Amino acid sequence: MFNILLQIDSTGIASSSAGKESLFSLLVKGGVLMIPLAIFLAMAIFFFIERLIAIRKASKIDDNFMNIIRDHIINGNVTAARSLAKNTPNPVAKMIDKGLQRIGKPIDAIEKSMDNVGKLEVYRMERNLPVLSVIARIAPLFGFVGTIIGLVMLLRDFATATNPSITDIADAMYVKMITSATGLIIGIISFLGYSYLNTQIDKTVHKMESASADFIDILQEPTR
Repeated sequence: MFNILLQIDSTGIASSSAGKESLFSLLVKGGVLMIPLAIFLAMAIFFFIERLIAIRKASKIDDNFMNIIRDHIINGNVTAARSLAKNTPNPVAKMIDKGLQRIGKPIDAIEKSMDNVGKLEVYRMERNLPVLSVIARIAPLFGFVGTIIGLVMLLRDFATATNPSITDIADAMYVKMITSATGLIIGIISFLGYSYLNTQIDKTVHKMESASADFIDILQEPTR
């Protein structure tokens, strides 16, 4: 009975001291697997910010851009239209510039050329985006590996010690729980970032398709 009371008392002291531990000290108890998980988190943050800046830059389109292009084409000033498209750094302008280069050719040929440019611009926006998807899948797996390691440590302590201490059991549980929780959190963050960026790309693609359709309509206006 006295031994049980001592164990309960030591457990209470341990939990009290653990409650005062910093987040960093808790994460350190996750073991070696916290290093790759930290790398995954840094990569996810870096690529999310890098792609977010690039996609936002690509999605900035002047509302009057197509109106100005239309006025130039109607007035027969294709050179001015091309100059405007070349000096506007976004995917829509690049598609329109390709269409302006193909003026005089069949509409189907113009549409195909613009579609090819559009696909290339979408590929550029999606560059490095799969990294977030991979991290979203791999990080939880690393956490589960930590769970397995923690269980192995726990079973080892029970097998090698006649009376394993609560500290040994707690250390094994730290590895099990901290790595699992960290891996899941990083996976969720990466997945949310990946989904958000995909949504922004879809919005930009919609603007590109709308501009392409408007351009074809502009070319066909004089013949209506």
